[in-house]
Amino acid sequence: MTKLSVNINKVATIRNSRGGNLPNVLQVALDCERYGAEGITVHPRPDERHIRYSDVLELKPALKTEFNIEGYPQQSFMDLVLRIKPAQVTLVPDPPQALTSSEGWDTIEYQQFLTDIVSTLQKEGIRTSIFVGTNPAHSEYAAKTGTDRVELYTGPYAHDFIIDKRKAIAPFIKAAEVANKNGLDINAGHDLNLENLHYFFTHIPNLKEVSIGHALISDALYLGLEKTIRYYKNLLQ
Repeated sequence: MTKLSVNINKVATIRNSRGGNLPNVLQVALDCERYGAEGITVHPRPDERHIRYSDVLELKPALKTEFNIEGYPQQSFMDLVLRIKPAQVTLVPDPPQALTSSEGWDTIEYQQFLTDIVSTLQKEGIRTSIFVGTNPAHSEYAAKTGTDRVELYTGPYAHDFIIDKRKAIAPFIKAAEVANKNGLDINAGHDLNLENLHYFFTHIPNLKEVSIGHALISDALYLGLEKTIRYYKNLLQ
């Protein structure tokens, strides 16, 4: 079973654009769960331009499904997740000023740094996932950090899918095979949508979770949140 984790950052972006509490981030997260999502993902940044640290504190006791917190492991982020103890922390390499995640870790260069972070999180019972690209060596060296999973950065797949889907998926299949060979489970996320998700799902072995935010929230503007979540879940079967 591949779980659908809904990234609600875009909901917070809309709220923050006008102030106040509309839309209500907590209520949307609870509705996502009620409509069938198996997890909720957030990516709090130091400038709090979308999800705020206070949102994370409010979400944790209210959620019934898996809570996945993404971010760069600077001290403020680590303090937050060690206090919250979510089901999973996904480590991403983007600096605080980045618009969005746009590449995976060079796990060769940052092996020791990531090993220390993974160890700290796992000692608190937090499952860890490292955001990587399709370089097979990066999956191999991710395993050397002791992480539980890698999350494949699917931006390039989504971009190339509309041109040649077989060519687009090929490097991800290879990266997934290497990850599996080294004992890692696989997550995936970034620009997955209603058009490209099922093809990805059917070609990637041992895909445990997909984290989808921008496309899903955008689709919900037309289809409604409940129907949109149902459509995405149907693609993971």
